[in-house]
Amino acid sequence: MLVPALLLVVGIVFLIIAGDWMVRGAAALARHWGVPALIVGLTIVAFGTSAPELVVGVQAVMKGAGELAAGNVIGSNIANVLLALGLPALIMAIPTNMTGVARNTLVCLFATVLFIALAFINNPLAMWQGAILFAGIVIYLLWMFRLSKAGIHDPILDEMTEIEEGEDGLPTNVWMSLFYVVVGIAGLVIGGKLIVDNAVFIAGEMGISNTIIGLTIVAIGTSLPEIATVIVASYRGHSEVAIGNVLGSNVFNLFAVMGATAMTGPVLIEPQLLTFDVWVMLASSAALLVYVLRRQPIGKFTGIVFLIGYVLYMLALVSRVM
Repeated sequence: MLVPALLLVVGIVFLIIAGDWMVRGAAALARHWGVPALIVGLTIVAFGTSAPELVVGVQAVMKGAGELAAGNVIGSNIANVLLALGLPALIMAIPTNMTGVARNTLVCLFATVLFIALAFINNPLAMWQGAILFAGIVIYLLWMFRLSKAGIHDPILDEMTEIEEGEDGLPTNVWMSLFYVVVGIAGLVIGGKLIVDNAVFIAGEMGISNTIIGLTIVAIGTSLPEIATVIVASYRGHSEVAIGNVLGSNVFNLFAVMGATAMTGPVLIEPQLLTFDVWVMLASSAALLVYVLRRQPIGKFTGIVFLIGYVLYMLALVSRVM
């Protein structure tokens, strides 16, 4: 059991590093070829930052463990709100009154409701449901493009287009950029396989469902980039980054990741997910919307409440296993 657990951790590390390398290499290549920053942000950076969840989801379905994919997305979205906002709020209050935050929070809530509705209509999720979800991300990105062209400020768009060649470790020549892309893609494939194979093995050995593994270890692991980003940003006095990062990740998880995964093959959503976990995901998004609509910052007290909420959620998952 120790070896599979270590390999699972290695897979998560591979995903995090490889996903970052792929995004940086592809973004640098696009800049070399004269692709505008807006297009780079709306394609390469946007999809690349969701690469860990996407790779895990697709490989899980190909292995016949679609329930792991569903658990990963739901668990990641819960962790993104309660952990990735709760932890940095302990360092510095997170403002919610920036232009575009309310708009994107409503999109996140809509994506959550649409996913839940589709899951109740037909389970496991079929290709047509995946197509509906994936159409959501296409429409969303086209909307972002129009907003940008109209000069309207948007925090998620800002987050996706801030990457610059020569900064933040981006390669500065074509061959090195290609190397980053190739190594990144290879690392994603290897990391995804390590995670899926060992998560399924651990679940079988422990006598628990793939869903539980997806909701916990895999979900937290694939959410680590978002969590690390917002903690570092808050420590440096840029806590406003947290909202855009979390909202963008959650929208892409539901639309792009679940959409692409369901188009790959059937995604089983276990009954317990529909009776409990999806509602926790919806409640966390709704709680965030309350703060945004009131333009109230997420302070230290709220951060503690969010973290306690996540601990209680983890305890509830443990009680399902006992």
